[in-house]
Amino acid sequence: MLDPSTIDRIYDAADIIDVVKDFVNLKKRGANYLGLCPFHNEKTPSFSVSATKGIYKCFGCGKGGNAVNFIMEHEHLTYYEALKFLAKKYKIEIVEKELTAEELQQQNERESLMVATAFAQRFFTETLFNHTEGKAVGLSYLYERGFRDEFIRKFELGYSPEKRDAFTTAALKEGYKKEYLEKAGLTIIKEQALYDRFFGRAIFPIHSLSGKVIGFGGRTLRADKNTAKYLNSPESEIYHKSRVLYGLFQARKAIEAADKCYMVEGYTDVISLHQSGVENVVASSGTSLTVDQIRLIKRFTPNITVLYDGDAAGIKASLRGIDLILEEGLNVRVVLLPEPEDPDSFSKKVGAAELQKFLKENERNFITFKTSLLLGEAKNDPVKRANLITDVVRSIAVIPDAVMRSEYLRECSSLLKTDERVLYSQVNRIRRDRARQRFPNMPSLPEEKTSSSTYPPVVLKDENETHEREIARLLILYGNLELFTYRDEESGEDYTTTVAEYVIHDITQDELELIHPVYRQIFEECHDLLLRQMPITEKYFIQHPDETVSHTVADILSSQPHLSKIYERNDIYVETEEMKLKKIVPDTLITFKGNKIKNALREAEEQLVKAAESNLEEEIDLLSRKIMNLNALRKDLSKNLGNRIIL
Repeated sequence: MLDPSTIDRIYDAADIIDVVKDFVNLKKRGANYLGLCPFHNEKTPSFSVSATKGIYKCFGCGKGGNAVNFIMEHEHLTYYEALKFLAKKYKIEIVEKELTAEELQQQNERESLMVATAFAQRFFTETLFNHTEGKAVGLSYLYERGFRDEFIRKFELGYSPEKRDAFTTAALKEGYKKEYLEKAGLTIIKEQALYDRFFGRAIFPIHSLSGKVIGFGGRTLRADKNTAKYLNSPESEIYHKSRVLYGLFQARKAIEAADKCYMVEGYTDVISLHQSGVENVVASSGTSLTVDQIRLIKRFTPNITVLYDGDAAGIKASLRGIDLILEEGLNVRVVLLPEPEDPDSFSKKVGAAELQKFLKENERNFITFKTSLLLGEAKNDPVKRANLITDVVRSIAVIPDAVMRSEYLRECSSLLKTDERVLYSQVNRIRRDRARQRFPNMPSLPEEKTSSSTYPPVVLKDENETHEREIARLLILYGNLELFTYRDEESGEDYTTTVAEYVIHDITQDELELIHPVYRQIFEECHDLLLRQMPITEKYFIQHPDETVSHTVADILSSQPHLSKIYERNDIYVETEEMKLKKIVPDTLITFKGNKIKNALREAEEQLVKAAESNLEEEIDLLSRKIMNLNALRKDLSKNLGNRIIL
């Protein structure tokens, strides 16, 4: 990672007009510059660049962001690659940090390991195709597995000779140092003797996201039961199995195009699916799925479909990994293959067209799949059913999107024949406990007086994106400004609250949340900055490493009205938005909550009609009281709550 001060220097030097002009013909129009958008075909310019704000925005296709985002989008680079691109343009020396002698040695070692693994891949592939043993043993095995030359070369497969030091001898002869061969996991040094780690194995190179070989998987071709079937490179400076997905380098374009990623277990599964035309597939290579691996996929798509064979024990062992995917906000679906097939065997058995049809027709959402799976085991055992409900609720509770949680709870309530309110209650309790663990020292404003209603609890949902965008806008633009001074009637003391404190407290105290993922992320990061007593700034979000966030903030700032120079020249008094925050902020929150209540009321009334048609007296009574409670809450929005006097 680049040193923060170096990143700041790059941002400071990267003039947005100068950067964009290298790719777009810009003409000055008022305070901004205008040109034809480079991201979509247009005849009338709708691509605007603001020099003062340091952002670009296309009002045709919607793309926007800062100078780094522009380079990422235009040149198809990662965040750090774009930073280095701009550093080179502005002749800024890239220094990861002030490198110590130890760190410099580590950097050189990493480069040496990369060179060694690149040589190893060439050696193994050359042996496979051009040496007698490689063709007779390695290539024959791959052909028997049904792999074609095109895909053997695409994944750079190879073969390591049976002679135990064949690779190491060749590497030393080419001038590679044995210490780097050992650290790369290619050579084992034992009692002064050198041995190849992967001798006598078919080789599956593991690539980084940029396509460099960083490790290997080796499949034994011997029938010896005492020999491990698969052997992987050990952890090294360049290879961390928890941060790598097999096949992602070859699949990333297909994943983006399909907006979906298939997840399988092994190397051969990936290659076989590629041969069947399913290229948007990666493998965890037999390891438990990690957050780092999930976030790699999230860079290309929010949609993951996991392919399972019929092994029930294997499925249950992987459920925890799926919860991690849900927690990261991705959409998870499942395809269960017929027993005893796995993706490799099934793809070869049915052919390309039938495979793709099967995958499309047999997808199920994960929560329903998990519920059905565990329900089959629990049957009528009350203890097992209770454990099942707890297990399913824990999975639903980690989902960040409230609308999705609500839909899953409704579906699970039906499957489990359990009161939906009970499931809601458990989910809310789990989420509250998690929030307390995450923010143990969260400062709280004085509690507001709550309604004395004894009606059943109300779950509000179904947000309007416009209201959430307005909340995010107020936080970014005015979060640090003082809003109200309150006087506590009991103590007589005055205290001041900022816009951010007021907004965040008002929403979190009612256990509400923003639904739209980007606005929710902005809200949560503002909350985190508040807890750390750090200022909320436009720059923080414009320079955000998540390009979706920076694009959204650029869009928000691009939509800000400007005071006409006519008013400035004639010294005409105009009341600004900042002057009206004491009205705007509370009104925005009332509208936000009112929209939740309106949606909840509509849904409750629809349910009441259905209950009345079916003469469900208990349900009619419950829904009637719920509607009364919602109407009471709606009235409460227009009142000042608690013992506070606004000065």
